[in-house]
Amino acid sequence: MVPMKRILHEPLLHFLLLGAILFGLFRFFQPADGRGASSRRIVLSLEDLMQPAQLFQAQWRRPPTADEFNSMVENRVREEVLYREALAMGLDVDDEIVRRRMAQKMEFLSEDVTESYEPSADTLRAWFARHADQFAEPQRLSFRHLYFSPDRRGPRTELDAQRALARISGQPEATPLGEALADPFMYQDYYRDQTEETLSREFGPGFAHAVEGLPSGSWQGPVQSGLGWHLVFVDASIPGRPAAYENVEAEVRTAWLAEQKKIGWEKAYKAMRAKYTVLIPDVPAAAPAAATAPPPPVGEDP
Repeated sequence: MVPMKRILHEPLLHFLLLGAILFGLFRFFQPADGRGASSRRIVLSLEDLMQPAQLFQAQWRRPPTADEFNSMVENRVREEVLYREALAMGLDVDDEIVRRRMAQKMEFLSEDVTESYEPSADTLRAWFARHADQFAEPQRLSFRHLYFSPDRRGPRTELDAQRALARISGQPEATPLGEALADPFMYQDYYRDQTEETLSREFGPGFAHAVEGLPSGSWQGPVQSGLGWHLVFVDASIPGRPAAYENVEAEVRTAWLAEQKKIGWEKAYKAMRAKYTVLIPDVPAAAPAAATAPPPPVGEDP
């Protein structure tokens, strides 16, 4: 015979009890006759009650207790009460935040239509063929650098880097002389498998573009970044190459859906926009100039 304590701790029993509570609450809130229901009556559906319980289960890995569930139901009722009272007071009228939220929901509804359509493999392959550049694997570089700090050296920073390059020309990548001539760097001295995008974020686009064009196997430079000047030794360069469709199929589907959402929204908005006539007042020609004119000096009439 299974001990009673073990039965009481079974999750299945908890779900059954929760279901009974949900059913009771649903019957309590559900009107006997939905026709002509008063605006003062709040009717919660079974879905309204199940949703917070499911979110709680997902977050805490257990069903809510009776008190926790009652609190969630009351929160839902409180939200509905406050929403209706706000509408009754006209708080939604001329409210910029409400207007933006409603417009955003309309945009989401228009976009959601495209999510229900599942593209065929042929559709995705044809789309990938037209957008293959988006999925190409970029060039990757591995390099070591020596840093020359403008904060320490001032206007002679670039010249110091040029002189250092002349002294270490022909030296191997790991050169004690180069380290002695350079300044400490706040990040890394060696970077592995870097793309132009990652280098741009750390050093700036000018540095990233310049390093991509350097030959491998020798000290080069000086190359300027947003941080100062650098001598660079590229020890590995992997050229960029096109991606195989099979390796990026999931990314292709995501990008295709994003494009379809955009197209669907633009089409839906165009149809909605066509229903309206927009009247815009004429703006006096002098108005923009007056708005941007500098204020008169203090103590003088405008």
